[in-house]
Amino acid sequence: METLSYLVPLFQVDVLWTIALGTLGGLVIGALPGLTATMGVALLIPLTFGMTPVMGLNMLIGIYIGGIYGGCVSSILLRTPGTPASAATVLDGYPLAQQGQAGKALGMATIASTIGGLIAAVVLASLAPQLAGIALEFGAPEYFALALFGLTIIASLSGDLLKGAISGLLGILIACVGADPISGISRFTFGIQGFASGFAFTPALIGLFALSEVFTQIERMASKETPVSLVKNRWPSMAEMKESRSALVRGSLIGTLIGIIPGTGSGTASWISYNEARRSSKTPEKFGTGYMPGIAATESANNAVCAAALIPLLALGIPGDVVTAVLMGGLMIQGLAPGPMLFQTNPDVVVGIFGGTFIATIFMFIFGMALIPVFSRILMIPRRLLTMSIVIFCFIGSFSINLNPVDLYTMVGFGVLGWGMQKFGFSQAALCIALILGPMLEANLRRGLLQAGDNVVEFLSGPITLLFLGLTVLSLGWPLIAKLLARKSGPRPELTE
Repeated sequence: METLSYLVPLFQVDVLWTIALGTLGGLVIGALPGLTATMGVALLIPLTFGMTPVMGLNMLIGIYIGGIYGGCVSSILLRTPGTPASAATVLDGYPLAQQGQAGKALGMATIASTIGGLIAAVVLASLAPQLAGIALEFGAPEYFALALFGLTIIASLSGDLLKGAISGLLGILIACVGADPISGISRFTFGIQGFASGFAFTPALIGLFALSEVFTQIERMASKETPVSLVKNRWPSMAEMKESRSALVRGSLIGTLIGIIPGTGSGTASWISYNEARRSSKTPEKFGTGYMPGIAATESANNAVCAAALIPLLALGIPGDVVTAVLMGGLMIQGLAPGPMLFQTNPDVVVGIFGGTFIATIFMFIFGMALIPVFSRILMIPRRLLTMSIVIFCFIGSFSINLNPVDLYTMVGFGVLGWGMQKFGFSQAALCIALILGPMLEANLRRGLLQAGDNVVEFLSGPITLLFLGLTVLSLGWPLIAKLLARKSGPRPELTE
């Protein structure tokens, strides 16, 4: 009964209004390329000074949840990931929009985001202290093995294995630009001071997916534009929901588990979920062509991370990702110290955060489904005007993050690179994955070897490390195994009497 009494403040009108406003604001921020949930939370923390802890923290959580979901809007409609977490949604979302099914694609993304968020919120509320203990077992070897497993996604994202491998290796090479993670020595900067900290990820992402599409559209500009009809249906059919069911559940669970592990984040979860959905599908060739389970897998995973990343923050005082690191500052501003003692000293705040996460997810669903017709009207804008608008958003989004002119050069350079890759059949997604996981792989490999005294056996001997390495081997060998099984179970010639 005492726990239920802690939920009463959440249903006050001013608290509900604040959570709703935060969620809607996060959705708008996430939908604009270059404006991330991290930026939104960081910019609005000062507004929580005069609020109660439950009101202020839940407003920030609403911005977080809305921001991660909002990234799918521009991913689906414009092939421009609003946030890094929505980069994988481009693969199936944009082709669906091109087929005149933008409403259904946005509807599936909204439903998947809600299901993933609610499942992770249940885990947050019921298993936070127990599951957070698993994260303590992760050291450098475990993170290295996890990143290595994640990189096997590259093999299944490209129809041409050689081109996929080249794209991945190029991404890892690009990720090496900047300061060495151990010694701090500059690498591959060619004396350009602006590259001392490496390529800024968000401008690179905007260039790779958005500006490259602009270059492609300019090539086609001479062709006659086809009229686009207004979106009338925002709900996926029952058959599409049934087909996406396993991807929804699997993505939600993957996102929850990834979110619990500090330092990973929504981007990693969405790519791993997408890969697993494709690997386990009976029709993997449909992924990347405008396939509903592809959207279901990515959006359920990246939104599940939101609630799950709060588990190590609240229970251990360890931020689960970049946004929760900013939220940690919001907790401290309120005079609260995240960690095991928070459950004893301020149970009202903890329970309020649990309940606020549910409420923000529901608001996200309501706003998302209600605004789909508004979002989809973007497709009614003439292609030439829309193309110029995307270019403007690319430059504004890339520059506004760090106010660094070098980020504009980064965005343009990756735009040209992405256009060339698209033109010659190389996988932009594979390069994107390598940019995300490459630094994580290198830093933890070198740090782990230093801790183990360069003893490779000791470095790779942990049970969790061995588990991920085994999954990596299985992942790489699965296409061959699948072919052998298919050949073995193929139709046999009938015996004649």
